[in-house]
Amino acid sequence: MALDEATAGLLTQLAEAEGSPLNEMTPDEGRAVMNLLLGLSGPGPDMAQVYDKQLAADDGSQFTVNVLVPDTPVRMLVVFYHGGGWVIGSADGYDAVARKLAASLQAAVVNVDYRLAPEHRFPAAADDAWSALKWAHENTAEIAGNPVPLVVMGDSAGGNLAAVVAQKAAAAGGPPIAMQVLIYPVTDCDLDNASYVDPESQLLLTRDSMVWFWDHYAPDKESRRHPAASPLHAADLTGLPPAVVLTAEHDPLRDEGEAYAEKLRQAGVPVEHRRFAGQMHGFFTFINLLPGSADAFAYVTEQLSQVGA
Repeated sequence: MALDEATAGLLTQLAEAEGSPLNEMTPDEGRAVMNLLLGLSGPGPDMAQVYDKQLAADDGSQFTVNVLVPDTPVRMLVVFYHGGGWVIGSADGYDAVARKLAASLQAAVVNVDYRLAPEHRFPAAADDAWSALKWAHENTAEIAGNPVPLVVMGDSAGGNLAAVVAQKAAAAGGPPIAMQVLIYPVTDCDLDNASYVDPESQLLLTRDSMVWFWDHYAPDKESRRHPAASPLHAADLTGLPPAVVLTAEHDPLRDEGEAYAEKLRQAGVPVEHRRFAGQMHGFFTFINLLPGSADAFAYVTEQLSQVGA
């Protein structure tokens, strides 16, 4: 299916700006561009509470989680990991996305501002993701007002981190996760599969961009095969929480996301998967701009409708 009309129009507008490709930028330049893109969506819904907490990283440094609580009864607690290839993106940049999730799902959201590469390389982001999950679990009743179910969710590199912590929680015997929601996740370090080399997938995210991301996050190529970097490489996925997996038709990450959904199924994990036709990587975050984003939010809301009900 061809790229949908709204997405094609957005890409035309972005092309007219004549910026450099991401893989030719410095990390700081890439971060500035991503914040501009995320800002196109405008502000998210009002919340009853919004506050930050500083958490300790394994190396003694700190990272921040931003907590959002809607003005409706809270049905679940979502630990959300933002995208950006472990190099760009931030909790602040994803504020509107987190607010819309909180309002749509009637969820308290812990929006994790994990440490970024190349200043903090693998496994720093994965370690912070795990620390944030444990903190959220330990403080669920305080955050949500009740001991509600715990959900992990993320897009792109954040989907990678959600998959990683779901695996780690299963291996460790907790925290208990009711659902993992993986939005076009990074699950593998293979840069040459069919969707990676498909010319129709080289849009907002390209193969060259992913090379740039991986080189900053995990320059040691052998480390990329560790399940904490490439969750598709885990030997055993049995016992993992039910999964909702979203992929985009025109996305270099399409095939690895779908391969992970299938591997989960083969391990006996309940999986709901939908490939969003006509969509590119990143479409979920363009709230108020792309109809595909509204469709994806409705899909996630429907799939999580029984959590905490």
